[in-house]
Amino acid sequence: MLDKNHFDSPWQPMSLSPVFPYIALLLWTIPLLLFSSGNNSLMAHDEGLYAWRARRMFESGDWIHPWENAHHKTPGFYWLIATCYRIFGINEISVRFPSMILGIFSILLLYEIGKLLLGNKIGWLAAVIFTVEFLWLQYCRLGTPDVTMIFLILLAILSLIQAELNFKYRYIWGLIVGISFGLGFLVRSFMIFLPMIALFPYLFRENTRHRHLLNPMLYLGFIIGLIPTFIWLWQSFLHYGNDSISELFNFVYRLSSNQRQGNGILFYFWNVPIKSFPWSCLAILGLILTIRRPLTPHRLILVGFPITLFFELTIFSTRLSHYSLSLYPFIALLAAVGLDWLGKKITGKTKSKLLGNISYLFSILGIVLLLAAIIAIGNDEIRKYTTIALVTGLAWLILPIVWILRYHWNKNFITSDDWIAGWLIPPWLALAVAGSSGLIGDYNPEVKALFTQPEIQHILQNNQVQFVDVGGKTGVLLNFYTPKLGKHVNTVAELSTNSYAWISSQQGANLSTPYRLLGKVKNYQLIQLLSKRRKRV
Repeated sequence: MLDKNHFDSPWQPMSLSPVFPYIALLLWTIPLLLFSSGNNSLMAHDEGLYAWRARRMFESGDWIHPWENAHHKTPGFYWLIATCYRIFGINEISVRFPSMILGIFSILLLYEIGKLLLGNKIGWLAAVIFTVEFLWLQYCRLGTPDVTMIFLILLAILSLIQAELNFKYRYIWGLIVGISFGLGFLVRSFMIFLPMIALFPYLFRENTRHRHLLNPMLYLGFIIGLIPTFIWLWQSFLHYGNDSISELFNFVYRLSSNQRQGNGILFYFWNVPIKSFPWSCLAILGLILTIRRPLTPHRLILVGFPITLFFELTIFSTRLSHYSLSLYPFIALLAAVGLDWLGKKITGKTKSKLLGNISYLFSILGIVLLLAAIIAIGNDEIRKYTTIALVTGLAWLILPIVWILRYHWNKNFITSDDWIAGWLIPPWLALAVAGSSGLIGDYNPEVKALFTQPEIQHILQNNQVQFVDVGGKTGVLLNFYTPKLGKHVNTVAELSTNSYAWISSQQGANLSTPYRLLGKVKNYQLIQLLSKRRKRV
């Protein structure tokens, strides 16, 4: 293991009680998951698709092959959401519940991993940092399978470390490793192989020491974890034939051969640092500190895994922000190493010019955010961002204030705890405001607002609604929020008089059949067809 004493942080939450760090992490994390503007609406495209497909499974009662054609994704996450529908009903909370719960468990798992690799104190600090990484928290509040996959990855990594440290129980831990990766395939299909391959440097180079690759229970666990997928594939094969298998491979081929949204090979080099700021800066420092220290048994997990995974993601043709989420736990671990190292310097005997420069740099960032917020006051279109900029700008002034109190006013009661708090409080407040303002969690309020109108609710609850050539991101949301789904047709001519339908605004403008306009959202209209003797309303 790494030298725990060298890495010890001045934060000492575990000195009070063995359960205190867990309670502290929950108190730190849960409010960020619950803060809300009072409204929630799904994000199109991915979240809406998972929500709608799970609803189709749930309402049809067919959890294996409810599609007209063979499906291109394994159904694990659809099953999780559909199970939540059965418990909580069809709503946004059910869609997001698996990610929120497994997100919390992922943070606790990272704390356990950090304890084993870096010591109790840095492990706790890493979990705290992980919570306030923006992209991570955003996906903990989204109904997508990314957080579920990361939970399984962290569980597998923790089990590998435990199998090495507790040789007596290596078969049990190896079984958990295999089951985790097997279930990962059920949840995320072939994407689970990227983190599995990223573990190869640790698994192969260190095998003479930990002997994981000779653990038969690891392979047995993987087969057990794949059993639900095998059953689904067999049932799908009986229904669709060879297409059930070929669609899985074709989807991966399309992702690996097509560049999405113009994201070139340098995409992750700038996207990951921006989405994980300021922790990416500290993670680079932590990476350098870790590499410079003598080789330790688990450095190929702490360093080798994220570097290998970053390389894999970079050469993969489809590059999207959420594909890099598996890097964020390790950014947090390395950032904790860097932040701990800096924190110790503030209580040193000599003044650190580096810490002073960092403190003043963030004071400039805080002032810039404050000025931007003041200039934008009164602009309703960016009011949410203005509030976040104002709160974050004020909070970033904590660092220079702590520095000035310590070294210019000689306040020796100022400790590294206070300086580290100056790093943690601003992003926590920013994310809390983002959740409370609806910036996180309420992605399509205009769609939700239409469906909550009493007249619209009455119509939709009592009538089937047809879909006339409805597609795109908004179409996905209309499919999810419409209570009674009718047929999907190509033209209005296929509908009967007095029927209700979603049509595009362009279709409405060119429609010769009389209709009554009931509601409008984005580029779509909810209409009721009338008899030709009645005028358009």
